[in-house]
Amino acid sequence: MTAIPKKKLTEAEYLAIENAAEFKSEFYDGVMYPLHWDGVTAMAGANPHHNRIKENLVGELFGRLKSGPCQSYSSDQRVRLSDTGMYAYPDIVVVCDPPQFAEDDPNTLVNPQIVIEVLSPSTEGYDRGFKFAQYRRQGSLREMIFVTQDEVRVERHVRQPDGSWVLTDFNDPAGEFELGTVPVRIPMADIYRGTDVFRTRA
Repeated sequence: MTAIPKKKLTEAEYLAIENAAEFKSEFYDGVMYPLHWDGVTAMAGANPHHNRIKENLVGELFGRLKSGPCQSYSSDQRVRLSDTGMYAYPDIVVVCDPPQFAEDDPNTLVNPQIVIEVLSPSTEGYDRGFKFAQYRRQGSLREMIFVTQDEVRVERHVRQPDGSWVLTDFNDPAGEFELGTVPVRIPMADIYRGTDVFRTRA
């Protein structure tokens, strides 16, 4: 992920630009980071496998969460990580407490509990490295999920009472993925349905 080479912005300047922009950009320490950056211009949209997996998860989570206190938001929902000052657009975010929004920007969620990122080749290093480091500092976040798009693999990182994080891998095509802090189980086949890795099962 490459930053737009401009002067550092205030949060207010970022929000003014972002709310009028055609493409989404994340923000940290005065710098905007356009999503789906090709090194020259910001590109619209992710690849079809990424989108299919994300939409599968959105549908499966909605069906399982709709009767309880938790609700999910997809990638148009901006999140502010209050402990780092970062603004991000997770692929999916889940909130079980009453959702809270920034006083100065009612479109920005400030209490994410679960964040799910579907990894893309161009953003995997950014998502796993810098971005995950920012998420880990967010006090409300209880678990972080990474979903690989070119193989059957879901990684679940769950925050422990001592502040450490425990990793669990889910990679059995016939098995299920399970959230660690909410009673939700999803067959791996349903996460990857319609993609090349599960094309014969679609």
